[in-house]
Amino acid sequence: MKFEIPSGARHMLQTLSDAGYEAYLVGGCVRDLLRGVEPHDWDICTSARPEETEACFAGHRIIETGLKHGTVTVLEEGEPYEITTYRTEGPYSDSRRPDYVKFVSSLEADLARRDFTMNAIALGLEGGPRDPFGGADDIKAGVIRCVGEPAQRFQEDGLRVMRALRFGAVLGYEIEEQTVRAIHENRHMLERVAAERINVELRKLLVGEKAGDILRQYPDVFRQFWPQLEPLVTLEQNNPWHCWGGWEHTIHAVKAAPADLIPRLTMLLHDIGKPACKSTDENGIDHFYGHPAVSAKLADQMLRTLKFDSKTRERVVTLVEHHDAQIPCRDRSIRKWLGRLGPETFFQLLEVKRADGMGQAYELVKDRLAELEEIKTKAEEIVAQGQCFSLKDLAVNGQDVIAAGVAPGPEVGRALSKLLERVLSGEVPNERKILLDLIGTAI
Repeated sequence: MKFEIPSGARHMLQTLSDAGYEAYLVGGCVRDLLRGVEPHDWDICTSARPEETEACFAGHRIIETGLKHGTVTVLEEGEPYEITTYRTEGPYSDSRRPDYVKFVSSLEADLARRDFTMNAIALGLEGGPRDPFGGADDIKAGVIRCVGEPAQRFQEDGLRVMRALRFGAVLGYEIEEQTVRAIHENRHMLERVAAERINVELRKLLVGEKAGDILRQYPDVFRQFWPQLEPLVTLEQNNPWHCWGGWEHTIHAVKAAPADLIPRLTMLLHDIGKPACKSTDENGIDHFYGHPAVSAKLADQMLRTLKFDSKTRERVVTLVEHHDAQIPCRDRSIRKWLGRLGPETFFQLLEVKRADGMGQAYELVKDRLAELEEIKTKAEEIVAQGQCFSLKDLAVNGQDVIAAGVAPGPEVGRALSKLLERVLSGEVPNERKILLDLIGTAI
């Protein structure tokens, strides 16, 4: 079986081989080649020591950031190639990096330190893959299996717990039984993992096709870094609109959302405030009054804990806050919401509301789901027609207001806002001459 290896990676392998060293592609790029997917990164392992690797590529630009752990990054035609010396590793005192590495001459010893069998396969320029742990068979069977003893792998680096779940969500592979058990038993190792590293894995996991299935099977893992999830996992929803409890509803909503980070993250957190807002009426029906505001506050805290960037955090919090808002299917109301949120956020809110509805009793929400499609169509027409729904679209500006005799300051903004309100309501058209005549009445 022949594999398409780019010229840059071939040059790296050939240069090391010509100098008398072993050299193989390794890790994710080999896994992707075996899956028939084009790799994004090309990592190489070699019997050459770091200083020997540098000597082989003396004419190239070299980055030594990983030199301590045996990694030399070589740039070839602007592309970086990480070349790492065969190594074994000492204990992981910080559950992130080995206390020390020991360079070895055996490829098999190097592969034995890796996390999962599908990532412990090497491929050279000649011959078939070197696969001492059966990774190719696991890829073919769609199985995620640890190399060696699963508990040891997770105790070396707690992030591997999240990596296993991420691969399960993205690749759709089943996690084998012993690895599953070790994930549950070693989930506490995530407490020793930097928030930024968990963030990276969670982002990839949530956009995976099987994200919902992973959430269903491993709520205990997600509670490890977001304990605020625990009340939602056990929340009962005795309400005609809901056919599932809080966690199962959340899972269905995540699965129904587009496979993009913002809507998926929003659906994971949109009902996080429900347990604190639960009340039961005299008929035994549960209600969750005010939960969007509470959910938004909790979502903000949780996203800060995992060091999400401000843009993502603020967008998700806004969507959580408004996910239950009523938007009448009228041009006036739609223009107001477009002006309030901006088109991008508004259309994401419609996606969120649709996903929320897909996680409820369908017979009760189907008319509302159809109405959301009407709202989307109307909103798209409003945007396409260039209709006015924000101050920047108004046919007059602050200079016009000042020229009409309003002193610079807050009154200018208030006058423009009043004019915008009249345009949004349909009371007056967004025409410059008409608005100039109205400036005096808007003060």
